[in-house]
Amino acid sequence: MTDASDIPIRVRPEIAALPPYKQGRQAGGDAFKLSSNENPFDPLPGVVEAIRSATAVNRYPDASAARLRERLAERFGVASDEVHIGAGSVSILAQLILATSGPGDEVIYAWRSFEAYPWLAVVAGATAVEVPLAEGARHDLPAMVAAITERTRSIIVCSPNNPTGPIVTQAEFDAFIAQVPSDVLVILDEAYAEFVTDPDAVDGLLVLGNATYPNVVVLRTFSKAFGLAGLRVGYAVGHKRILDAARSTSIPLSVTAQAEVAALASLDAEEELLDRVRAIAERRDQLVAALRDAGWRVPDAQGNFVWLPTGDETLTAAQAFDEAGIIVRPFAGDGIRISVGEAESVEKVLRIAASLVSHLPAGHAGARESVER
Repeated sequence: MTDASDIPIRVRPEIAALPPYKQGRQAGGDAFKLSSNENPFDPLPGVVEAIRSATAVNRYPDASAARLRERLAERFGVASDEVHIGAGSVSILAQLILATSGPGDEVIYAWRSFEAYPWLAVVAGATAVEVPLAEGARHDLPAMVAAITERTRSIIVCSPNNPTGPIVTQAEFDAFIAQVPSDVLVILDEAYAEFVTDPDAVDGLLVLGNATYPNVVVLRTFSKAFGLAGLRVGYAVGHKRILDAARSTSIPLSVTAQAEVAALASLDAEEELLDRVRAIAERRDQLVAALRDAGWRVPDAQGNFVWLPTGDETLTAAQAFDEAGIIVRPFAGDGIRISVGEAESVEKVLRIAASLVSHLPAGHAGARESVER
């Protein structure tokens, strides 16, 4: 245990050294908040009405969110105990890591990827094994296979990858999973699945349909495409006994009744919500094309965000966006993630991005000109 002088109790040294999770910065005034990958559309009236109807806040919610589990099970053609509901997909991810990985064990994931992955491994007491992204800011699945050892207990694959944007293809995932030991958990994090338009992308539900690979669990969420980020509700689909292990590590009653009824109402309004998703995907594609035309080397984007590989210029670039009323998500030394937000924000993003790329140092990896001369 640590005896750090600024902590009044004994704390595990690795926890004392671990920075708390930092969400995307809030926006004030007329600024556009493009830092948290939120859905920019207001909730549908029917969803709002469902939330308002859940007024029995003096009572605990259904701990298993049974109605939502049954609805999703019917949707995906599985048994209800093969669905698990959590307070956002990241909470289920934490449960799965805790259930499988402890001191001496290893958790493999690509890097850079979702910033929660490292600290989830550390909190479990496990060792984080980070596999660098390949060319194009994509998962290097062969390298992830090569990183597997006798101590590997879980592997996380994020498609589309947050924060860089590219997908893993179905063919790539099929070849990968065939090489993973059958007793190693593979978590396919598909938080942005609804935004994917690439027909070659992996589909976790197709993987689950292959009984050869019961060690795969698919994570999805209502936070992004369905616009319920403020209510925290996500889900996992997978083998009953794996999900039972996750349920055993979960904090009871963490999914509120309001979150459950909102998710059910969102499924009722799915076609209207997916029209919004299609609009965001079209806006994303237009933004990527315009950024590339401006001179940026932007990776393929299949989520509701784009990635600028600003490298050492990241914090300076983020400040320029900030001063222009665009709140983005900087990752120091790597790049900037920009959520696809309101239509009115796009012109501002492009104007600032175009001014920044022209001032990048010669040979900068983020500028297309530096490699096309």
